[in-house]
Amino acid sequence: MGILGNVLWFIFGGAIGGLSWCLTGCLWCITVIGIPVGLQCFKLASLSFFPFGKEVRYGGGAGSFLLNVIWLLVSGLPLALEHVAMGLLLCVTILGIPFGLQQFKLAKLALLPFGAEVVIL
Repeated sequence: MGILGNVLWFIFGGAIGGLSWCLTGCLWCITVIGIPVGLQCFKLASLSFFPFGKEVRYGGGAGSFLLNVIWLLVSGLPLALEHVAMGLLLCVTILGIPFGLQQFKLAKLALLPFGAEVVIL
């Protein structure tokens, strides 16, 4: 069931969200200091492409908090708004509700990506 969900997800919004994460990662990788942030973006792009069967666990410490604050001001808010808008559009129909809920999960992740761990179920 997860494979079918991931295929439908990729067609109906996952490709757009994943490409947004990849573009953000490329922009962060332009500078040497931003490379760790860019690599995290690429990890989260894979989650955005195929989210079904995966879970996000949050944790981290002071370093993650500081990086999340910088991330939120620079890149996090536009990505989160994109995922929220797509989630609202998907929740209009009954069949789109599971996909909309995945978008909301990714919106939260877009706000606080550092200290988050993706676990495959």
